[in-house]
Amino acid sequence: MTPLIFAFKLLIAVPVALVLALTAIWYIWESGNTVLYDSFAQKMFSGLENYGLLAIPLFMLTGEMMNEGGMTRRLINAARVFVGGFRGGLAYINLLANMFMAAIIGSATAQIAVMARAMPPEMEKEGYDKGFAAATTAAGGLLAPVIPPSMMFVIYGVLAQIPIADMFLAGILPGLLLAASFAAVIFVVGLSADFPKGDWFDKKEAFSALFQCLPAALIPFAIIGGILFGIATPTESAAIASLIAFLIGWLVYREMKPSAIFEMFKRTAMNASMIIFMIAAANVFGWVIIYEALPQKLAVLITSITSNPFLFLLIVNVILLFIGMLIDGIAAVILISPILLPIAMNNYDISPYQFGVVMCLNLVLGLLTPPVGVGLYITSSASGVTPGRILKSLWPFLLAVACVLVLLSRFPAISTALL
Repeated sequence: MTPLIFAFKLLIAVPVALVLALTAIWYIWESGNTVLYDSFAQKMFSGLENYGLLAIPLFMLTGEMMNEGGMTRRLINAARVFVGGFRGGLAYINLLANMFMAAIIGSATAQIAVMARAMPPEMEKEGYDKGFAAATTAAGGLLAPVIPPSMMFVIYGVLAQIPIADMFLAGILPGLLLAASFAAVIFVVGLSADFPKGDWFDKKEAFSALFQCLPAALIPFAIIGGILFGIATPTESAAIASLIAFLIGWLVYREMKPSAIFEMFKRTAMNASMIIFMIAAANVFGWVIIYEALPQKLAVLITSITSNPFLFLLIVNVILLFIGMLIDGIAAVILISPILLPIAMNNYDISPYQFGVVMCLNLVLGLLTPPVGVGLYITSSASGVTPGRILKSLWPFLLAVACVLVLLSRFPAISTALL
């Protein structure tokens, strides 16, 4: 009965956090073990007693301060220096700017919302197809959950009980591979679409663009450099990055007003609280998973089909693709990790880092695929391009992601080489 209640609540669009909490309450009542009600609130709170979770609101705050402080525009301008003169240069600029943003914001939806306002109108002015311009921007948002720092990696690291810093390291090579695959798509599409040729900056313009970008470049260096060199934990790096973003926006670029801080704190608190509540609810939902022995039952079913780790990951990829189409990526990570991760580690000896990278990248695809497709509709709203037209130009990028997922599933070293 409990699985039916769970599925029904999801189908009628009850918020996922409430689905998790209410399913746990229903299960306790159905099982008759009502003494568990006494520790329900304590169990929810204990799910939040993890230092790493502080990184989530801090990364969100960094992104807010970057947008308010004018750093996004300067990062896009700096990208022109490196790729602006190629044929289809503005499409490559879009991709490179998304890489810069992914190394700062860590949230696909936030990144898409920022870039969809900035890039498609510029690309359209230079003669690019509106659908392709919007599709390139939306696809670039998929870099955020893979290139560190990633909010999904933070949540997965907490659930899997593995170091978040190591999870960030595991995402570097896959993130670069994904970016390279997107660049290949732009190149191939450009052969038939005859993209306009861009103009290189002269030396003075290039120097000015890079010089203006230098302060903003301190932010990804503070985040990734601090973690790589062991100077700071991911949470400490996020706190340092938010402070740097504030000081640069206020004192260097002079575009951020201290009076705007309260509104930024408010937006950050509201957005982060939804994620935190889901994690707390997932902790009590763990009762259902434990008492129903879902991982063990599912392991028996899957191991009866195959004993090959690669085939197992391919099966998981198909399952996750459908889940990601229906449920928000972060919610899906919270739901799926406790069920599938034990099977991957115990029955197939798959590294939790490899599994985490594959799962997070796969689930975020749901941002760009109907029927939910939040990222698709954000791009459409910000760019003024219909979702159907975006999808028409988006499929080569989605095919590239599928190829990268197969490579990540087949070759664990791509995720574990830097550990």
